[in-house]
Amino acid sequence: MLARVHSATVVGVDAVPVDVEVDVSGGLPMCAIVGLPDAAVREARERVRSAIRNAGHEMPARRVTVNLAPADLRKVGPAFDLPIALGILTATGQIPPQALAGCVVVGELSLDGGIRPVAGALNIALGARARRARALVVPAGNAEEAALVEGLTVHPVASLGALTAALRGRCALPVQPPSRPPAPGPAADGADLDLADVRGQAHARRALEIAAAGAHNLLLIGPPGTGKTMLARRLPTVLPPLSHDEAIEVTRVYSAAGRLHAASPMLTVRPFRSPHHATSVQALVGGGTPPAPGEVSLAHLGVLFLDETAEFHHDALAALRQPLEEGRVVLVRVAGTVTLPARCMLVAAMNPCPCGYLGDARHVCTCTPPQRTRYRARVSGPLLDRIDLHVDVPALTGEELTAAGPAEPSAEMRTRVFRARAVQAARGGAFGIGAALNATMPATLARTCCALAPSPRALLRQAVDRLGLSPRAYHRLARVARTIADLEGAAEIDARHVAEAIGYRTLDRTFDPSGLARA
Repeated sequence: MLARVHSATVVGVDAVPVDVEVDVSGGLPMCAIVGLPDAAVREARERVRSAIRNAGHEMPARRVTVNLAPADLRKVGPAFDLPIALGILTATGQIPPQALAGCVVVGELSLDGGIRPVAGALNIALGARARRARALVVPAGNAEEAALVEGLTVHPVASLGALTAALRGRCALPVQPPSRPPAPGPAADGADLDLADVRGQAHARRALEIAAAGAHNLLLIGPPGTGKTMLARRLPTVLPPLSHDEAIEVTRVYSAAGRLHAASPMLTVRPFRSPHHATSVQALVGGGTPPAPGEVSLAHLGVLFLDETAEFHHDALAALRQPLEEGRVVLVRVAGTVTLPARCMLVAAMNPCPCGYLGDARHVCTCTPPQRTRYRARVSGPLLDRIDLHVDVPALTGEELTAAGPAEPSAEMRTRVFRARAVQAARGGAFGIGAALNATMPATLARTCCALAPSPRALLRQAVDRLGLSPRAYHRLARVARTIADLEGAAEIDARHVAEAIGYRTLDRTFDPSGLARA
């Protein structure tokens, strides 16, 4: 007797259909699972056997062969427990053969027949809808997450016994009502974070505003205690909330990584990830067996903050080059290629030297010139080329630190950022591209939107010659100038916009930018 149950697995962040084929035949009692199962899938034999018996059904004392097709795709995780159990019950006539026709089934079984949540339910629901499945059967703990997908009937189940009773017509199969998308949350998880907490640092605050308006990458350089981390952690407070489509896109990354909480099945705030500098390459950009999202993917459509950037391993920083350039991570393995989304803003912070006090008038730097050179070289030129804004964050004076008046709050800066992003969205819409931010808009659009008049073009040409900028840095400077113009409400990029953009290239600049502007 043969039965087939439709299921799915998650590879990267995409759902791949898997057919669970069960054959029950004569022979010595045994259960074999084939189709490249991992240890968790192979162990399903014991979980399924106990769950079937404790749910009041009979485990056949015959030879049971389970095939997970396609056979060349490695199957991982316990999500195949439930479809395997249902396949066995269908093959032995304990469930009507057509009861699961057109349904996709996932779920982990406990020994008493309970059904536990699995990772990737949202991704599987999106895949089921794309394949036009009739319905999706998921653990009750995944129901709200799966019901975020419109146009798909979701059946939540809490136990194998309750599910088989419904499939045998003894009761109705429960239907999860569509999840109402939560209202857009605050821009950051911490409601107590506000830029009003940051004293002084007008230059760095301005750079933060430009970075937020155009989604530019930002590097903050300064002595310890000058506010670099405070500024970075408050960047999300000036970013717009996630749209519904963006929230689904971010949530599917966290669902695939198994990081969603049952109480909050949908992320409504932009992610802010701050990995420790000892983080490995795989943890930062993704990988493993099977390939899983790393920190740069978990920061998708949000902020990736690297504190003490120079302390990160060289290979980890080098692995960020492609994600920063393309907005995705491509992991190539013998078994295939996995693509993970990674469109995030990078905010990096570092000291100016190993001791941290270079340029601080109140402390003496004890580093030798070779030590400073080696320290700066830990952040490679190709990576710096992909960071649009290099900003000095100097030590505060006593007057700045004790200023009586409050600093500008996040709400005021957020208003200007929203206005600039609206300009960019309208510009992208006019070209049929959608909301294209200046840092990420296609090169074809950038050639038109970042076109320079003779005066600003001559200024930028001088910067290229004097700083030895690469073509990538040249185009990124033009995009930053475009963002500055958008914040000002200017239709054209002026020479002063280009001059300000050049002023944010601290690590390239070996001259006075005001002198260049006068040249």
